[in-house]
Amino acid sequence: MNPTARTELTRLPKRGHHDTETIYPILDEGLVCHVSYNLNGQPFMIPTAYCRIDNTIYLHGSVGSHFFRELAKEIPVCIAVTHIDGLVMARSAFHHSVNYRSVILFGQTRLVTDEDERWLALERITEHLVPGRWDDTRQPNASEMKKTMVLAIVIEEASAKVRTGNVGDDPEDMNLPHWAGVLPITLQYGTPLQDPAQDSGIDVPGYVTGYGR
Repeated sequence: MNPTARTELTRLPKRGHHDTETIYPILDEGLVCHVSYNLNGQPFMIPTAYCRIDNTIYLHGSVGSHFFRELAKEIPVCIAVTHIDGLVMARSAFHHSVNYRSVILFGQTRLVTDEDERWLALERITEHLVPGRWDDTRQPNASEMKKTMVLAIVIEEASAKVRTGNVGDDPEDMNLPHWAGVLPITLQYGTPLQDPAQDSGIDVPGYVTGYGR
């Protein structure tokens, strides 16, 4: 993706990436994106589930949602996805940092009205959150589909920013008597808790017990 002034990194540009080989995996690993837009001069932002299909981000929500009704008006949005991989603790307060992977993308919303595209988006959002789940559920009925809005955002521009590695202290601080290093951060998933109203004879699916991203 060719950057413009919206996506060109000016601060630590060596951490910037504009290739889909970097951008897409960051998007695909995330569970939640933050969508921001402007309404009458007031900025708004909301976290929501999503999925990516090729160069398009899909969102879904209630047709009664004020947020989604505004986005359905085909407006420009900015979407962010971030992963925090570690806390970087330097000898000096100034050089403390975070190891992270993030994507900022720009596009315009489109209300999805084609039923095949709506169905595909809902399936892929479900599968993005929990691979294997869509075929192991009751599919949405006509009433539920009428209550659900699906939005598409073609990625017009995007940039990734990635920080990896160790501490970056100044040479004159290297012998200070303060611990320095990286505290890694990873996502861990707990033991599945079955719905107490459900028959205990139903086994927990392997895609739940073996869940990971």
